[in-house]
Amino acid sequence: MPKTSTDQRAWIDEAIRRVEADANRSADTHLHPFALATPGVDLYLKDESVHPTGSLKHRLARSLFLHALCNGWIGPSSTVVEASSGSTAVSEAYFARLLGLPFVAVMPSSTSREKVALIEWHGGRCHFVDQASEVYDEARRLADDCGGHYMDQFTYAERATDWRGNNNIAESIFEQMAHEPHPCPTWVVVSAGTGGTSATIGRFVRYRRFATRLMVADPEGSAFLDGWREDRSDVVTGRSSRIEGIGRPRVEPSFVGGVIDDMVRVPDAASIATMRWVSDRLGRPVGGSTGTNVWAALGVASRMHAEGVEGSIVTLLCDGGERYLSTYFDDGWLAEHDIDLTPYRDALAEYDRTGVLATSEPQVTGTIRIDSTTPSASTR
Repeated sequence: MPKTSTDQRAWIDEAIRRVEADANRSADTHLHPFALATPGVDLYLKDESVHPTGSLKHRLARSLFLHALCNGWIGPSSTVVEASSGSTAVSEAYFARLLGLPFVAVMPSSTSREKVALIEWHGGRCHFVDQASEVYDEARRLADDCGGHYMDQFTYAERATDWRGNNNIAESIFEQMAHEPHPCPTWVVVSAGTGGTSATIGRFVRYRRFATRLMVADPEGSAFLDGWREDRSDVVTGRSSRIEGIGRPRVEPSFVGGVIDDMVRVPDAASIATMRWVSDRLGRPVGGSTGTNVWAALGVASRMHAEGVEGSIVTLLCDGGERYLSTYFDDGWLAEHDIDLTPYRDALAEYDRTGVLATSEPQVTGTIRIDSTTPSASTR
């Protein structure tokens, strides 16, 4: 962007005011207790689906726009371009329209049609690629061709958010837990798309010197777990995650392994079975990444009980299931993708009876014990 003129500076000031006013109009998201069969362990769902654009990515999009505005990267004539699997693009389309800017989302062709419709409803345009690994270069090319700005959530997610506080998701969680029986969570369990949320929570926990541990649940096809376990940033899987919004074919720049205490691989069928299980209990549909989070949280709860540890776990309800009616809630789509929910439905039914999540997959790759006095095996 050329040197800022007086008119451009006035436009940026007004743009920041609009973004901040949007935040001021929005109440904080709810923290719901979620009944568990595991005695002595309380689970809470931080409900990010109630944001104006319906997902956790609303926080990220707001931070990315403020970051770009304050850096002078976007102005009154900028076209904003983003690489996304859908939800970030929905939220960025919302903020682009708020500022009167054109928006283009570069996404895999497998993105759910419900998300595509939401992006277009907010005034954005969708540009599709065949593979998730192609979104980065194509978004950069489109931005260069039109003289616009590539927002690049996968690079800037961890630095656009103020992890020390300023009403970020971590500060909100701990404030809302203040009057609960176990106010300092034993674990916070999240999944990673950019890595920005796990970086924010992990840094905040260390900054405030809380005993809370951070677990990151990773879906099939994602590079994050192998990169974390091997302490490498060059891991590439060559495939896409089927759980939209989380998991990446490469270790993204915003993924900060050093703040993570443990990671677990969650099979896609487990994510989807748990998504449906949670939806039945809440009386409303939730998305696939919420299933990933809760499956991992149930494993943590089972381990806590086995080791005689009482406490609380917080995880995220990332978005609503209305965005996945044609995919994860469609049995025909599951059959087409050879996804069999039966073993995981059975495991969840057994959990309801016993309070123990018993699976054939190894559930842990890092920490040896659950209690807050045992250090992680990871030294990153």
